[in-house]
Amino acid sequence: MTQQHPIGIDFGGTGIKAAAVDLKAGDFASDREKIATPKPATPAAVADIFAELVGRFPTSASPIGVTVPGVVRHGFVSSAANIDKSWIGTDADAVFTQALGRDVHVVNDADAAGLAEVEYGAAKGQRGLVIVTTLGTGIGSALINDGVLVPNSELGHLEIEGHDAESRAANSARENDALSWEEWAERLTTYYRTIERLFSPELIVVGGGVSKAWSDFGPLIAIETPIVAAQLRNRAGIIGAALVSSRAQESPGRP
Repeated sequence: MTQQHPIGIDFGGTGIKAAAVDLKAGDFASDREKIATPKPATPAAVADIFAELVGRFPTSASPIGVTVPGVVRHGFVSSAANIDKSWIGTDADAVFTQALGRDVHVVNDADAAGLAEVEYGAAKGQRGLVIVTTLGTGIGSALINDGVLVPNSELGHLEIEGHDAESRAANSARENDALSWEEWAERLTTYYRTIERLFSPELIVVGGGVSKAWSDFGPLIAIETPIVAAQLRNRAGIIGAALVSSRAQESPGRP
């Protein structure tokens, strides 16, 4: 790893993972490091974990990108559905920059994954509007038009047939309701037909851990828009976060 490689940190509900990223290759430039997410996962407690993780990499002045499972506006976190409520209103950029002693840039976790898939993964080279969704406990989403991110889309919270979309179509709903792949694909079809009706995207990319089982459910999703599995899988958040930090250094204000 050289000093030029930015570090990406993926802050999740159970684990916090970090790696140096080679932005030319779109892949890790180091082994991935992981520490369990503290409880409670307050900004101060998480900052301590970040400091420990960054300390495992050779000293450099490289910027750091961080994913957060919440809405992020200009570095401030304004939602906390699955993290400690003390994050709401926190200037996470400032907290982490001070704690780590170098520039830190925070981005929504689904937005980071979406940027990575467009730059290096399943949507590389695709013009027009790409929508990347992550199917997990909820549904994360990223909208990228000609390579430009429209942040904080939160399409998992669309109301469809009287329900919050992710309560019916997330992977957690499949598990909780003991759905077969066919039954879940019917719900996903309803969800993605709503997405294509509202946005008319050129491509939909489906990520999340369950995308490893794409052959079991992907071909059963009956929509007109091309829909494919994500390629970067669990590396996407770290790679996307590092990409955001690098872009912020080059062009302040650009996600």
